Amino acid sequence: RVFAFRDARWAPDPVLTPGEAVRGPPPAPLVIDNGSFQTRAGWACPDPAVPAQPLLRFRSLAARSRGARGGAGAETQVGNDLGSPEPLRWLLRSPFDRNVPVQLELQELLLDHIFQRLGVSSQGCVDHPIVLTEAVCNPLYSRQMMSELLFECYQVPKVSYGVDSLYSFYHNRRQNWPCSGLVISSGYQCTHILPVLEGRLDAKNCKRINLGGCQAAVYLQRLLQLKYPGHFAAITLSRMEEILHEHSYVAEDYIEELQKWRCPEYYENNVHKMQLPFSNKLLGSTLASEEKQEKKQQQLRRLQELNARRREEKLQLDQERLDRLLYVQELLEDGQMDQFHKALVELNMDSAEELQSYINKLSVSVEQTKQKILQSEVNIEVDVVDSKPETPDLDPLGSEQSLEDVESINEFEPLFAEEQPEVEKPVAAVQPVFNLAEYHQLFLGTERIRAPEIIFQPSLIGEDQAGIAETMQYVLERYSKEQQAVLVQNVFLTGGNTMYPGLKDRIQKELLEMRPFQSSFQVHLASSPVLDAWYGAREWAVEHIDREEGWITRKDYEEKGGEYLKEHCASNVYVPIRLPKQAPRAAEAAAPGRALASGTG
Repeated sequence: RVFAFRDARWAPDPVLTPGEAVRGPPPAPLVIDNGSFQTRAGWACPDPAVPAQPLLRFRSLAARSRGARGGAGAETQVGNDLGSPEPLRWLLRSPFDRNVPVQLELQELLLDHIFQRLGVSSQGCVDHPIVLTEAVCNPLYSRQMMSELLFECYQVPKVSYGVDSLYSFYHNRRQNWPCSGLVISSGYQCTHILPVLEGRLDAKNCKRINLGGCQAAVYLQRLLQLKYPGHFAAITLSRMEEILHEHSYVAEDYIEELQKWRCPEYYENNVHKMQLPFSNKLLGSTLASEEKQEKKQQQLRRLQELNARRREEKLQLDQERLDRLLYVQELLEDGQMDQFHKALVELNMDSAEELQSYINKLSVSVEQTKQKILQSEVNIEVDVVDSKPETPDLDPLGSEQSLEDVESINEFEPLFAEEQPEVEKPVAAVQPVFNLAEYHQLFLGTERIRAPEIIFQPSLIGEDQAGIAETMQYVLERYSKEQQAVLVQNVFLTGGNTMYPGLKDRIQKELLEMRPFQSSFQVHLASSPVLDAWYGAREWAVEHIDREEGWITRKDYEEKGGEYLKEHCASNVYVPIRLPKQAPRAAEAAAPGRALASGTG
């Protein structure tokens, strides 16, 4: 049960070209599931040639580099163009605070990325209707800023807002609409309990828990960093998210599951070992003694060949110098004194005796080098170079190449001295007892259930909040027994944080404990908890493309403000801003006059 981290890099999104069915007329609606973890975008078109799935899926992140000094300016990267989030973790920015978009500059970057990659080519505007998801009970200010961005910046013809979990509920309806149910939506930042009665959201009894996948990943990171302080930097948030998605599960009974993990046999059968990347060169070589000896012999042979080659080059150079000195001596013997003195000046010598001395030394050096070359060719054993320097003062011509050759050979001579077979001590064959791969493994035991458990027990991370079970019971108690029976017949789980194995069984166990004896209930999991919100929004857009229900036009925006919302089956409840009534200015002006007249009388 050893698993390697994938550490997958994100591939940049291609620039797509929309078909004729998308460009219209009328233009097809653009569906954007604006999630705090991931953004999904695609077309809502009944034409079978248009894919009925999101064409873009990328993390809702942006990073703006500072740029090189004296070079180009700052570069902004969005979503999959980042490649990997870890090298840029300290530069990453998100437009969301919890699950509400508040940084509209970053939100504009995400929308620019969507329109560019989907091939929206209209000049100066986006001529497609927009279907956009928003948070449950979204603040009016957030919706106002989003509407202002869409209508003023992109000039969209109309827009519709809906709740992602209600779109998912709409997509997975198992009976005729409108239907009732209790929607449990757990995402990256928040978990919501949403009662739906007769196809409409009961916003007054919605509850939110400020816990989701992000808090679970941070909690898991802290657990493993405390457990493995030697791998502090290697335990990154991206790897923790990978562990949550693929190796974690929800225990049906948390205390009982912890008791099982105390058993050594259960631990050995269920522990997951995550392999961190490592290099064998960190703690030295683990080769056997025979392999080490063979490696030393190979290095020795290479150095011997190098030394022999340099000896030959030195012999050739010394022979050329000797021939030149003999030529100068012949000038003296022939009586050509002018040329002889001129040659002595070029050689930087003063007399014929000095010339004769250098000729004798070079002759001896040439003979010694020839003898060593012959000995190295005849000798079968390894030749060890003498550590004494060879004629260090024989450079009358001022040539630097000879001295460099002699010095480089002297540098290799200590290596030969260390590698002498007769001096080397025998090495005992000791097998390594340190497993480097096992040292770089993370053992996942109870951590597999502790991180997902925080949505049921927020006190594990010090949060003073109620868990899913307590919140669900609180919401149900606000209804009559008949309405409770209707709601629990369709408990619906959606959101990326509900994909843990065992979560459905845990919800069923909690409902069994809180519901009356012999009462019935049903728990359903979304067919695709991550993508069903986009599929539901697409279905709604296709069904309502020619209707006015749910669409906010530019005229509505100009007349009623950016916070205005047209309700539909998957939307929030619109609560207009009620400002306190002020007294008319004429009455305010008349009141001081009456007071002054009464005072005068």
